[in-house]
Amino acid sequence: AVVSTQSGHYAGGVVGYMETPRGLRSFKTVFAQHISDECKRRFYKNWYRCKKKAHTRTGQKWADEDGKKSIDADFDKMTKYCVAIRVLCHTQPKLFKLQEKKANIMEIQINGGEMADKVAFARSLLEKPISVKDLFAQNELIDVIGVTRGHGYNGVTFRWGTKKLPRKTHKGLRKVACIGAWHPSRVCFSVPRAGQYGYHHRTEVNKKVYRVGVKGDPNSASTAFDLTDKPITPMGGFSHYGQINEDFLMIKGNVVGPRKRLLTLRKSLLVHTKRVALEKINLKYIDTASKWGHGRFQTDAEKKAFQGLLKKDREAME
Repeated sequence: AVVSTQSGHYAGGVVGYMETPRGLRSFKTVFAQHISDECKRRFYKNWYRCKKKAHTRTGQKWADEDGKKSIDADFDKMTKYCVAIRVLCHTQPKLFKLQEKKANIMEIQINGGEMADKVAFARSLLEKPISVKDLFAQNELIDVIGVTRGHGYNGVTFRWGTKKLPRKTHKGLRKVACIGAWHPSRVCFSVPRAGQYGYHHRTEVNKKVYRVGVKGDPNSASTAFDLTDKPITPMGGFSHYGQINEDFLMIKGNVVGPRKRLLTLRKSLLVHTKRVALEKINLKYIDTASKWGHGRFQTDAEKKAFQGLLKKDREAME
């Protein structure tokens, strides 16, 4: 699977968590001076009718001397009292030709080092894009979190793969014949029933990263064995997606959900020692033929060399 990454995230704030008898509690939150409109859209239900006043005082706080002192005091309190520091990051929908303009926001925890180092590092990230190449590397195992493709309300035959009943069955045959004994006088949880199928939250672990692609690389699909100059986007674009113009990850296997659905990529929580996990990947060939048809050609130049120039190409040359 090729996962386009919206050039990573954009850091818009820092949250400090302190320990309580009932678990972690957010202690201080510091937002960046400038917050983009796509992030502000997340704070409103109806953007075009609202007054767009969210976080206007946040910027004034950074510009004022007293405000700067209170911000520094908040960061000092985080260093003193907090046990976890997380960066408020949001996606950048403007980099994609999607219908969505509202950014997705999530907290990403900073691990390692002393608390003062974590706070200083989080502060240095404010108002800066975080690229995927700074987080993940080739041959690494990562986890993919997302929501599966939805199929709505389905019966037991489709949902659980139960055997269909004989043709002459009364009142339908795509059913479960017996849903349990007389006693216990209730339906057991393990009996297949009709209901929602798909659109479930799932986490897939140990996905191998085959390649970390960089924005603007014209040879992102070239290898040491295939020296053809070609980008990762196949002929005619990825089906139901289009072209990849930003950073991307090439991952072994498929990922959950349909195209364009948001995914969360996570560092693996395990220490890997198996040979299959430590194996170094050396890609020999990446197929960029069209995914719409039978795909005879790898590049547009190869197609024109075989079929000749089109009329519009000849007119452009004249």
